[in-house]
Amino acid sequence: MAIAVDDYKTAPKALPISIEWKPFMIDPGTKREGEEYLAYNRRRWGGDGWTHSMKREGRKIGANFDNWKWWPNTTKAHQLVSYFAQRGGDTSRSNQALFEALYEEGKNLSLIDTLVEIAVEKLDLPPSEREDLRAFLAQDKAANEVQHEIDQGRRKYRISGVPYFVIGKKNRGKGEKPYGFSGAQPPETFLEIFQELEE
Repeated sequence: MAIAVDDYKTAPKALPISIEWKPFMIDPGTKREGEEYLAYNRRRWGGDGWTHSMKREGRKIGANFDNWKWWPNTTKAHQLVSYFAQRGGDTSRSNQALFEALYEEGKNLSLIDTLVEIAVEKLDLPPSEREDLRAFLAQDKAANEVQHEIDQGRRKYRISGVPYFVIGKKNRGKGEKPYGFSGAQPPETFLEIFQELEE
């Protein structure tokens, strides 16, 4: 999606684009401390074969999954995104930092220490706020908000997996429904939708 957004911004009739990330948990039953990647995949699906095409296609567009070592419980990670969003932070930047840490650096996003480290190293959290973030995560201060957003996505859009995209005009007319679709898509799919929305 990011590639398509960057390409579209240079289009002659480009509409302004804003991206809003919402939380979702694929498996709320994941152990609180996370699970080793291969052990989790074997337990849940008999192996990680389902990831092979995703990894192959991801490499083509710079989305690398080469160091994916953990299947995290993302409860705390979603709260990290919320912490920065409440302070005016860019949720795309927060999510990108988490994706890089998980898929490229082999980090376990279930752990508070790991999340604080990501916040300091990738999201410019001032050292003076480290303990504030640690307490925020330890006390699950955004847990209810995160769960509410997950429930709302399931109810409103029937989301059952990620990624899931909802694309539409901010001020759409009555009866104008947004596009909603699931699964990783090539940049061309997004560009086609953006161009249709120009009309």
